[in-house]
Amino acid sequence: MTDAPVAITPEIPSDLPRTLGELRASGHAYRSVKQELRDNLLERLRAGAPRFPGIVGYDDTVLPEVERALLAGHDMVLLGERGQGKTRLIRGLIGLLDEWTPVIAGSELHEHPYHPLTPASRRLAGETGDLLPISWLHRSERYGEKLATPDTSVGDLIGDVDPIKVAEGRALGDPETIHFGLVPRTNRGIFAVNELPDLAERIQVSLLNVLEERDIQVRGYQLRLPLDLLLVASANPEDYTNRGRIITPLKDRFGAEIRTHYPVDLTLETELIRQEAALVASVPDHLIDVLARYTRAVRESPAVDARSGISARFAIAAAETVAASALRRAGLRGEAEAVARIGDTPSVTSTLRGKVEFESGEEGRETEVLAHLLRVATAETFRDRLGGLDLSGFTSLVAEGAIIETGDLVSADELLGQIGPVPGLAKVLDRLGLGDAPSPGQAASGIEFVLEGLHLTRRLAKELTDDGRTLYGS
Repeated sequence: MTDAPVAITPEIPSDLPRTLGELRASGHAYRSVKQELRDNLLERLRAGAPRFPGIVGYDDTVLPEVERALLAGHDMVLLGERGQGKTRLIRGLIGLLDEWTPVIAGSELHEHPYHPLTPASRRLAGETGDLLPISWLHRSERYGEKLATPDTSVGDLIGDVDPIKVAEGRALGDPETIHFGLVPRTNRGIFAVNELPDLAERIQVSLLNVLEERDIQVRGYQLRLPLDLLLVASANPEDYTNRGRIITPLKDRFGAEIRTHYPVDLTLETELIRQEAALVASVPDHLIDVLARYTRAVRESPAVDARSGISARFAIAAAETVAASALRRAGLRGEAEAVARIGDTPSVTSTLRGKVEFESGEEGRETEVLAHLLRVATAETFRDRLGGLDLSGFTSLVAEGAIIETGDLVSADELLGQIGPVPGLAKVLDRLGLGDAPSPGQAASGIEFVLEGLHLTRRLAKELTDDGRTLYGS
């Protein structure tokens, strides 16, 4: 699954309190981040409202476990192969936070006005009393994320002494000389560590106190900062055991370990493609079906390294590539409408080869394996969609030795001009979901799919020419 778009922070509503006194007078009650998530999740559960919009295929498996972890107030680690939507799911947690939360104006750590943490904020609160100025933080600003890389330092995550502040005259022992890292700066929010096993073990140690005691240590300073946040991490099972590992004390401090997975059935796979793919041309449903079956076939192939997984991005990129091929043909042939055809699908075997990790014994056969799996997926879709239909009208087209030419350089009108009226065509187009009055591009897409299916079931011959044309004959 792809990442969600970054939201634009809206303007702070003018009717919200602007001082501590006004906040108290409004009846605002302090809740920790985990209490906030629990209450808002419960409210949605009782109302039957969507909890994680845009998350496909996890309704009966992963999401119940995530909801139980949130209700229990547990920090969690999501464990799964690449492209299973772990980051998308983590970012979706932001939607369970309050839309606006009050913070001390100018606070580096987004401190709640009722609970100042740093010496500077406590001093300001003591001096101003009920006139303590407050600001409001939108839920979109309450999320922090770090991709764990080997060069990540404790200073990046937790903090370090700021030499500029020391140079300004503050004593080296003054806690105000500390420059806080990403984790404390996400106080009052959700912090995510992606690919946690890639984080050096000595750096993982710095998260131990954050998860349990909720304090941080920087260069010998013992800062009692009761950080208020939800910590979520993601990991790949292969990384979890081989390339890196999550140290045992850190695993012990996560309240929940949740396994993610790829879509469990074809319907969810096609739904995911439709939701995530940015298609520049029309891709009929039967082609989306082919690409979904193709993705699942690659995922399950013994020639492919199952430990690395086949990302959902493979299917999404395949659909986008097929749409781009259709748009290219429309541009070359001057067509007003760009509709993908089955002849556009072979282009994915070369462009997406880099997304697949093969077993060592398959070296040199990668493209051959992918092309075979695509033919299998096409044949399965053909049998599923058009099984039982009388297709003799199509085979009779070439019974007298005629040749039907199609391919990248053949427009829809040119293809239809070779076909003419075909008995049973209306039923075929209806089965493929192309409707009673298909456009020329849709009709050409349906016809080419039938021709390819008849070839794959050994009822038509097929020949590829050097200039990229496809010839179907008897």
